[in-house]
Amino acid sequence: MGGGGISVDPVRGADHNQSMGMPVLWLYGPPGVGKTTVGWELFNELPEPVGFVDIDQLGMCYAAATSHEWAPEPASDPGRHLMKARNLDAVVANFVAAGARCVVVPGVVDAARGALPLSNGTVVPCRLRAEPAELRRRLAARRRPMDRVDETLAYAAELDRLPGPCVDTTGLDVAEVVRLVCAHLPAPEPAAASWPPPVGGPGELLLLCGPTAVGTSTVGWRIYQELMRAGVRTAFADLRQIGFVRPSSDGNHGLKAANLAAMWQTYRERGARRMVVAGHVEEVAPYRAALPEATVTVCRLRASPDELASRIMARGRGEGATWGLAGDELTGKPAALLRDVPARAAAEAAALDRSGIGDLCVDTDHRTVADVAEEIRAGW
Repeated sequence: MGGGGISVDPVRGADHNQSMGMPVLWLYGPPGVGKTTVGWELFNELPEPVGFVDIDQLGMCYAAATSHEWAPEPASDPGRHLMKARNLDAVVANFVAAGARCVVVPGVVDAARGALPLSNGTVVPCRLRAEPAELRRRLAARRRPMDRVDETLAYAAELDRLPGPCVDTTGLDVAEVVRLVCAHLPAPEPAAASWPPPVGGPGELLLLCGPTAVGTSTVGWRIYQELMRAGVRTAFADLRQIGFVRPSSDGNHGLKAANLAAMWQTYRERGARRMVVAGHVEEVAPYRAALPEATVTVCRLRASPDELASRIMARGRGEGATWGLAGDELTGKPAALLRDVPARAAAEAAALDRSGIGDLCVDTDHRTVADVAEEIRAGW
């Protein structure tokens, strides 16, 4: 990351021996400062059981589409900061039930209010910053079309006025930033909690599943956009991104299902009537149990072993990928590191074929995303 230092105040005046609720380490800062990278390293290095969720994954539900925007910000909650905080509070309770003793949360905050408090955990805010020239360099290097450099620099300047813990990442590598952040984490409280009761309410959820690289997220996002543009208030979730906990257990489907149900309750109250969900699912029962009032339609995407191998290598080259997602094992990886992935994906596909999972099953070989999405919408 680039030579700087650290200025950290004691977290909310508490020393590390003071009793507090489960710490929720909220790493915030402008785009490009390294929040997700640092957060993911922390998730993998902390010795105690830990959860991880990127705040952006908790807010993919927008206002009704207009003639100018398919996904406008809600007027009452621009940036959807309140929505994200409510979902975060709910999923923190589920992380505790799953055994986590700390949750790492990278993501942006409202520059006027900072990290919002939670009822199910104690927010430990830590701002990551970089000097303007360094931040501009990082944004240019990652070449993402959605990055607005001038807006990002202005947002970073606003964040610099917030009080509280701050790590200047200029001149530091990831390991150094992780070490500095870790040094100021309070000791976690022992976790002991039961799972909250099922929530969510009625609605229609489409659960897209399939083997690695089959395209569940790409197809799901296309369907989500099409529904929004057609005037159907819809939300979106990536199951993998809402189910990170260490140590892991059987795909963490209980945690993913509980988090999905909690998020659906929030989105439904904000006006959503449908939700598109993408992820790897071996069994549907946990999801239907967590959403007893909703109609959950499962659609399995299929692809041949050769097609899966081709898509995996394309992802490695950065083609058709969403950069910046935590835990991405494919995007930007050299072919040597991906050598064994096609066989694993083919085995996953064979296992799903044997299970027969899915209310719908759609072949994707040699088809466009639009074509696959159209078939799924017709069957949903």
